[in-house]
Amino acid sequence: MSKNEILVNLKDKRQKCIVYTRVMGYHRPVESFNIGKTGEHRQRKQFTQC
Repeated sequence: MSKNEILVNLKDKRQKCIVYTRVMGYHRPVESFNIGKTGEHRQRKQFTQC
């Protein structure tokens, strides 16, 4: 079964994921950003703390 077939079969069980980021000391959902801020958020590098 391919990835697309699995996604189609489980479509009714999926839900939207809201991503939050810290901006100026508080958390905001990324979906509320304007075009420029969204592009800046995509360019950020993810890291893991050891």
